Amino acid sequence: RTSDSPAMLALTPIAVLAAALGRPAATAFRSSVARPAGLARADVSMALPIDLTGKVAFVAGVADSTGYGWAIAKALAEAGAKITVGTWPPVLGIFTKSLESGKFDEDAILSDGSKMVIEKIYPLDAVFDAPEDVPDEVKNNKRYAGCEAFTISDIAAAVGKDFGKIDILVHSLANGPEVTKPLLETSRKGYMAAASASSYSFVSMVQKFGPLMNKGGSAVSLTYIASERVIPGYGGGMSSAKAALESDTRTLAFEAGRKYGITVNTISAGALKSRAASAIGDKGKKSFIEYAIDYAKANAPLAKDLYSDDVGQVAAFLLSPLAGSVTGVTMYVDNGLHAMGMALDSKAMEGSGA
Repeated sequence: RTSDSPAMLALTPIAVLAAALGRPAATAFRSSVARPAGLARADVSMALPIDLTGKVAFVAGVADSTGYGWAIAKALAEAGAKITVGTWPPVLGIFTKSLESGKFDEDAILSDGSKMVIEKIYPLDAVFDAPEDVPDEVKNNKRYAGCEAFTISDIAAAVGKDFGKIDILVHSLANGPEVTKPLLETSRKGYMAAASASSYSFVSMVQKFGPLMNKGGSAVSLTYIASERVIPGYGGGMSSAKAALESDTRTLAFEAGRKYGITVNTISAGALKSRAASAIGDKGKKSFIEYAIDYAKANAPLAKDLYSDDVGQVAAFLLSPLAGSVTGVTMYVDNGLHAMGMALDSKAMEGSGA
C-alpha cells in the first residue's frame, strides 16, 4: 500500500519557490520528490526552468531603467520572452531617445551578455479606455503631439495587429496628483484620479487585452503595503486605490480565469527609489521614499536593500508556467516588512534587546 501523505509525488513547495525565485532563466533547479512507500529512497532530479521562449509580453508603465516595470521586462527577457512596452505619451520621446542613444545599455545587459530587446514601444495613457474618452485639451496638448492613438483599447488593438496573441500582461503604473496631501485634504477630483490611473486602469487592461491572451497566460500588477497599513505621506487617495487594486485582483482572477483561462496576481513591492517614487515629497528635503527605504531597512525581518530585480524575479515566476495554479494572490516582496507589527527602531523599544 502506498503512503497516504499529502506530499506524495508532489514537489516540495518551499524548494520549488526558492529555486524559481533565486536563479536566472533556463537554469535547471533540483528538488526532492517524495517517493511511494516500499520503493528505494532516492532524490529525483527535476528540471524547473523559467522558460518563456516564444511568449509575448506587454509591460505597461516603462519610462526609464530605474523602476519595477523595467526590472520585470528584463526578467521576462532573461527567460526568453518577447518584450513590448507601453509608455506614457509625455515621456515617450525622452524614453525612446534614451534607448536609441545607449543611455540604458548597461541596465539592459542580460546574464548571457546580450542586451534586452524591446520589440516595440507603444504610447499608452491608461486613464483613457477609448478614443472618445480623450478630452480636447489632451488631444491638443503638445506633450501628446504625434501620438494619435494611445488609449487602452487603441493599444490593445495595435498589439493584436502586430503580434496576434500575447501571453503576459504587466501593469506597472500608478499616479495620484494629490499624493502629497493627507486624505483629509484630498479633493474628490484628486481621489478619483488616483483610482482611475492606479487601479481601474488594470481592470480596463484585463478587459481589453484579455481577448488577445492565450489560455494559460498571466497578468500581474504592482501594489503597496499602504493598501492595508497607514503610511503617512502616501496620500491623495493612493492608499485607497491600492486597496481597490488588490480587491480587483481577486475578482479578476475569478472572472478572467473563467473567461480567458489566465491567472491574475499582484505584487506588493517594497519601497524603491525610482524616478517616479522620488518625486513624492517636497523638493530640497528628504523624500518620502527615502524615509520609507530607511524605515524598511531598520524594521524588516531581512535588514537589507531591496532591489528592482528582486521584484522582477518574482514577477517572472508568477508570469511563468511554474505558477500556473497561483491566482488571486497578493505576493509580498518587501524583505518581510509586511509581517511586522512593531517598529524596532521606535524609542519605545529601546533596551528591549529586539
